[in-house]
Amino acid sequence: MSALIETNNLIKTYGKGEAAFTALKGLSLEIKEGETVAIVGKSGSGKSTLMHLLALLDTPTTGSVSIDGKNATSLKRRQVDQLRNNVFGFVFQQFFLNANDTVLNNVILPLKIAGVGVRERNKRGLEVLRAVDMEDKAKNKASDLSGGQKQRVCIARALINEPKIIFADEPTGNLDSNTGGKIEDLLFNLNREKGITIIFVTHDDELAARCQRRIYIKDGEIEKENK
Repeated sequence: MSALIETNNLIKTYGKGEAAFTALKGLSLEIKEGETVAIVGKSGSGKSTLMHLLALLDTPTTGSVSIDGKNATSLKRRQVDQLRNNVFGFVFQQFFLNANDTVLNNVILPLKIAGVGVRERNKRGLEVLRAVDMEDKAKNKASDLSGGQKQRVCIARALINEPKIIFADEPTGNLDSNTGGKIEDLLFNLNREKGITIIFVTHDDELAARCQRRIYIKDGEIEKENK
C-alpha cells in the first residue's frame, strides 16, 4: 500500500517569545491507504493539533504534509479547501449540525457548497442516509434526534463526497457505551467495505485497540507505535 498521508518533521508553535508553546516537535509519520489508525494521547499531548494539521485545518510552523504524494503545505487556500472537500470526511465529538434544519439538508451541505444540483445532492443524500440506517429520518429536524442518531447523520455527511479519508475526533465521546459501540462498528464497516482510511483521535484505549495501528503522542512527539 502506498502512503496516503505523509508528514515530514512537523513543528507547530503557538505564540511568540517567552509565551511560545510548541505543541508538535518535529513529527514524521506515514498513513497508508485503507488503514485504520488511532492517534492516542492525553489532553495536551498534541494529538488534536496533529489531526488539525493532517486534515489541513491548520498549517504547520515548519515541516510538510503530503496527501497522495502532493505537498499540501504549498497549496493555495482555494486548492486546500477543494482538496479537503473532495478527499476528507469529518466526524467530531460535537455534532455541528444545524438543529433547526432537516436531517437531509444537514447531510447534503458539502454538496451544496460544491455547487452540485438539487436533484443530484438529494439523491446522494438519501443514499448515504440509507447506508447509516437513517433514511426514514430524512425529513426530521436534527433537534429531534438522539445522540446516536445525530452521530449517524454526521457520518452520512462525512460520506457524501465519497472521501478517501475520514477523520474521527473522539467520535463516541458524547455517547453511552452501547451507542458508542454501534457507531464504532459502523465506521469500521465502512473501512472494510469501502476501503476508506479512518484516522481516530482518541484517549479511549478500547477504541484504539480495534485499529490496525496505534500512534501514541506525548509532549508533541511520537512516544511509541503499535500494530
